[in-house]
Amino acid sequence: MVTLELTQMAHGGPAMGRHQGKVFFVPYALPGETVVVEVETSKKGWARARLTEVIESSPERIAPACPHFGPNACGGCQWQHIRYPAQLAYKTDVVSDQLARLGGLIEAKVSPTRAVGQPWGYRNHVQLHVSPNGLGYVAADGQRVEAITICPIMHPLIAELFEELDIEIEHLDGLSLRAGAGTDQQLVIFETTDDEPFELMVDRPVSCVMMLQDGTPVTLAGNDHLFERVKGHEYRVSAGSFFQVNTAGAEVLVDAVVDCLSPRPHETLLDLYCGVGLFSLALSTLVAQVIAVETHPAAVTDARFNVEAAGLDNVRILQDDVASVLSDFDEVAHAAIVDPPRSGCGPGVMRQLASLRPNRLIYVACDPATLARDAKALTGAGYHLVQVQPYDLFPQTYHVECVALFVRDALA
Repeated sequence: MVTLELTQMAHGGPAMGRHQGKVFFVPYALPGETVVVEVETSKKGWARARLTEVIESSPERIAPACPHFGPNACGGCQWQHIRYPAQLAYKTDVVSDQLARLGGLIEAKVSPTRAVGQPWGYRNHVQLHVSPNGLGYVAADGQRVEAITICPIMHPLIAELFEELDIEIEHLDGLSLRAGAGTDQQLVIFETTDDEPFELMVDRPVSCVMMLQDGTPVTLAGNDHLFERVKGHEYRVSAGSFFQVNTAGAEVLVDAVVDCLSPRPHETLLDLYCGVGLFSLALSTLVAQVIAVETHPAAVTDARFNVEAAGLDNVRILQDDVASVLSDFDEVAHAAIVDPPRSGCGPGVMRQLASLRPNRLIYVACDPATLARDAKALTGAGYHLVQVQPYDLFPQTYHVECVALFVRDALA
């Protein structure tokens, strides 16, 4: 057992402290607390430890709202034990720390994290797994599934569907529930290796899809998609397509990108990792042309549908790998948006994009560590990081969304 004084929050959610020259990471603890921990993993310069006792508690510590929260239970949330204003402050600190340590951007201008919508009931998409005791989330230890009866971060449309579920789980591998918060539409997605169709017992029409092992969707009832509405635009989102899990957050991101980018009527805009076209549609009326790139087939189909349904003739959707498109790109790109997956763009894509010399670049990041690494590559290729605005699209978790503005240096 080791007694520690914890000093700050680390990326990934644990609190951090030092003991005998070694950095300790302690999940479910808080900066300012004195704790007793048991070492679980020990390396040369760091250790991961399990919290066993809080000797001196932080004033930011509260009782969690969910009965499934905790180190021996559900892993869906990591910060329900923290007052919400403190969650926002810790996320700001983590973003600044990652930019400094991984990106070498010690003086990066990081604004305070902004709350978005409500801190509960915001998730419009949940992925549930099967356990002997029912459906649930991967447990905090990552080794099993914690069956749940409620989930306070589910959007009410999702919680309603979850409460009504009556299905046989014998051949079920997983289950996703999706909702259009702006349209009230609901979609159930069965994940299975068995070709036998499932039957969902709900006393009202609900769209159901079965996703086969190869990713092929089979419509069981209703549609294989739903529609979501954001900032006056309607987006079709198929069962296999990505969309922001916080609809209020999607609206805020659109506003943030427009404000930071300051699009001009004569410009050509690159929208990389465009998904179903969230930013492409929103910015299409503000620029001359949008060239959007996405590799996922279902998302490309959705994006093209959304562009056509909106009656837009200045948005071109390319189905290809971003690196491949950039390597052969021979048009002028005045500005660019990148919204990559959690793994980020990578230094190669950043250098390729920089070689096109867009004047302004918006990076929408769901992981501050990958933002920092990609920012390092971008600043090394002649760009200056003007500002970073974190948004809390994932309350009660350590995750944070950032909108970063880069501009090309005059001599680059």
